[in-house]
Amino acid sequence: MPASAASGLTGREKAAILLITLGPERSASVFKHLKEEEIEALTLEIANISAVMPETREDVLDEFYQICLAQQYITEGGIAYAKQILEKALGENKAFEVINKLTVSLQVRPFDFIRRADTGQILNFIQNEHPQTIALILAYIRPKQAAEVIAELDSGKQTDVTRRIALMDRTSPEVIREVEKVLEKKLSSMLSEDFATVGGVDSVVDILNSVDRSTEKHIMETLEAEDKNLSEEIRKKMFVFEDILQLDSRSIQIMLQQDIDNRDLAIALKGATTELQNLIFGNQSKRLAAMIKEDMDYMGPVRRSDVEEAQQKIVSIVRRLQDTGEIIIARSGGDDVIA
Repeated sequence: MPASAASGLTGREKAAILLITLGPERSASVFKHLKEEEIEALTLEIANISAVMPETREDVLDEFYQICLAQQYITEGGIAYAKQILEKALGENKAFEVINKLTVSLQVRPFDFIRRADTGQILNFIQNEHPQTIALILAYIRPKQAAEVIAELDSGKQTDVTRRIALMDRTSPEVIREVEKVLEKKLSSMLSEDFATVGGVDSVVDILNSVDRSTEKHIMETLEAEDKNLSEEIRKKMFVFEDILQLDSRSIQIMLQQDIDNRDLAIALKGATTELQNLIFGNQSKRLAAMIKEDMDYMGPVRRSDVEEAQQKIVSIVRRLQDTGEIIIARSGGDDVIA
């Protein structure tokens, strides 16, 4: 059987080709269901594709159709039923390939039952557990959830749990299964036999970038006193809105050229220092700066949560530009300066 024209492509490349084939209107509908980082990755991939051979396009569409069929059959009668139907339609080898791709994506993430709970329920569920158990759970749930839980823990436990997440490397499936079994008997583990990489400094950074500033400040100050090297490693990867002051004019101009909504920028600057406001205005045209100032005056008082949300959108853009190498965040000596 000849190899598919799409067989050498990555999943992201196939997704980009599929979206190109679907056209702008349908692709926009798909984007509504994706995360911001997924949209950015796919947009970049689409931008890098200059041409697609007709046979490649057909193979990608065919693979997508087969996976959609398999998903439908699994929903109707389970994996065994889907396998039986697909074997008749596609042959045993192709059916196995399609089902395997789909079942891998359907595997349940550890502690999934906790991910579906609200913050109050999670806190009541785990606050009396050992800090290591709490760290393991928070490393698996969404960073925003973990941030909300950490903010509600007592101050001593906040730092202890944060340190344990940062120092966590790999946890054996047996340990995770045992913890899940104790915490939620109904959850059936679908882990592979390999060690699962979890936690680490990146996990802590994601969480700390989502907590409120007072919680973040407390955790970082305590960590610095107890483990200076670890706190320094975490701080290097963090970036908050006020750190825009550390950017040079070129980097700020690149940031402002991104798709930043003027209202978001106005709301974000409502909670900024005069120094930071002037820095942003100084890197805009006089007309645009005047418009932003007018918006800030017109909107009046703004809720702190709205300010923080708007600032976080801009921080996400800065971090993306740093990741792609378009800007460099230079490190200096201040406590809150990020490298």
